[in-house]
Amino acid sequence: MRIALAQVDPILGDVSANIEKAAEAVREAKSLGSDLVVFPELSLTGYSLGQVSDEVSLDINNDERIKELLAEAGDTSLLLCFHEDDGGVRTYNSAAYFEDGHLLHLHRKLYLPTYGHFEERKHFAPGQRMRAFTTKHGRMAALICNDAWQPTLGFLAVQDSARVLLVPTNSADSRFPGDMDTTEYWHDITSFYGRMYECYVVFVNRVGTEGDLAFWGNSHVADPMGNLMAEAPLYKETLITADLDLGSVLQRRRRVPLLREARLGLLSREMNRLSDEGGDL
Repeated sequence: MRIALAQVDPILGDVSANIEKAAEAVREAKSLGSDLVVFPELSLTGYSLGQVSDEVSLDINNDERIKELLAEAGDTSLLLCFHEDDGGVRTYNSAAYFEDGHLLHLHRKLYLPTYGHFEERKHFAPGQRMRAFTTKHGRMAALICNDAWQPTLGFLAVQDSARVLLVPTNSADSRFPGDMDTTEYWHDITSFYGRMYECYVVFVNRVGTEGDLAFWGNSHVADPMGNLMAEAPLYKETLITADLDLGSVLQRRRRVPLLREARLGLLSREMNRLSDEGGDL
């Protein structure tokens, strides 16, 4: 399958303009023969929602602008990322996978950072499920940004038979100089997941600025041996493609069976013990 990584610069709070930007990316991706287009975290709304006075959350199933975007996509699948209105009292930081114009899977971000300049827990409720899902191209899972900094989620996804991890992200320049280089950290994470979880890892980061946040882009794909196979530039809107051979994931897992002996029963018992002893629920 050919996957397109849409490294875009969303306009904070301007949903209609961001949907049109997505449509332009879809048209370009289709011209390149792409089967799937993946967009960055919150790319339909922007990230710094505390700076937005208007309501920008979306009912993804009933928004006419989304329906028009899906019609534009046709049989090209999309992973769209947005501030979700669930119709109740909660909203979520969500990623929706559409196939042939229909919603196939919805992932709600599970780990919401609220420290330093991050304030996601003020605006979103955390999701409650980690599931892989079957597409016409193969089995996949989504991890939104900080989700991927929790290695247990990647482990759960591949144990649920995911062969591709889709990682839409809003990663800005590091606010911890001397402690971490976020660009380097992300390359370490995606390479580790590719190698240890024997899967493709599709990391799609945004670019542009919001206030004092500068998003660096550098979207990329790691293969099932952890090698970088496609990479976008820093700080520049662009769309790149990569060809994924999902059959190679199974071959890799057969040759080097790192995932086969997971001993899920053992892990379940020990996790329950730690939870009973006062672990965070």
